[in-house]
Amino acid sequence: MKNLLLSITLLFVFNTQSIGQDLSPYIKVGERTESLEKTSEMVINALQDNSFTVLGAYNPSGKSSLKVIAFTRTDLKNTAVKVKDRGALAAILKVGLVKENDKVLVSYTNPDYLLRAYLREHYNAYKTPLEKVSADIKSALSPIGTEFTPFGGTVEADKLKKYHYKIMMPYFTDPVELNEFSSFEEGLSTIESNLKAKKGNTTLVYKMVYSSKEIAVFGVGLNSKEDGESYFLPKIGEAHAAALPYEIILQGNVATMLHGKYRIALHWPDLTMGTFMKIMSTPGDIEDALEELCQ
Repeated sequence: MKNLLLSITLLFVFNTQSIGQDLSPYIKVGERTESLEKTSEMVINALQDNSFTVLGAYNPSGKSSLKVIAFTRTDLKNTAVKVKDRGALAAILKVGLVKENDKVLVSYTNPDYLLRAYLREHYNAYKTPLEKVSADIKSALSPIGTEFTPFGGTVEADKLKKYHYKIMMPYFTDPVELNEFSSFEEGLSTIESNLKAKKGNTTLVYKMVYSSKEIAVFGVGLNSKEDGESYFLPKIGEAHAAALPYEIILQGNVATMLHGKYRIALHWPDLTMGTFMKIMSTPGDIEDALEELCQ
């Protein structure tokens, strides 16, 4: 009997550890019965009351039933930028609001998932302060909801640092170069000017600049009805709205973006190949829009 109990205990521990190794891209906070805008106001206040900085917000696909709030915090910004290869992308997290019938579903990008993917082999060096950020987000949003359940598919934690969707598909380390400028200042000025003119049928959601390090990250809404968010988001899942907006990162005099086949798959890891094929043109369409902002 003792041996049987020991076997059951070991099996439970093993399964718990195995489950613990799987991470999901999003955390559901809960559901609210207030309006989407009222819920948005509550979320923004909760973040700001806990030392987080809201960088910007917008309605993906131009839909009033969807909203994304991009935010960061000083310690997260300062930690992420220590990773030279586009680590600054990890400094921005997002809350997604999705209105369904008379409820607003509140979720956010799972820091443990995203930071492992974007900081890769450097994640463990900063694990303790990053885990504090994750815990503080949960604490900040606890007045909004109490579920805090992961969703959106799973990826083994150890595989996130070298994540790719399928064989021969791109990695984080396979970015798309959008343009090379004569200087950081020229790149910053060009992108800002083009965003102001809404080139590429885009809109600026947020901008985060590390002037002394010559790094800037732009969150860009894709407004085209034909090939922007309105086209691809309903096909792959609006529940993952917190994946948006897409980013341009300017480091020194070079502007890049994460390859669409990497970034989309990372934020929708449970996509079937059949669904992925329905948005086959989307990675190229996003590249075209963001490239126009860098010319």
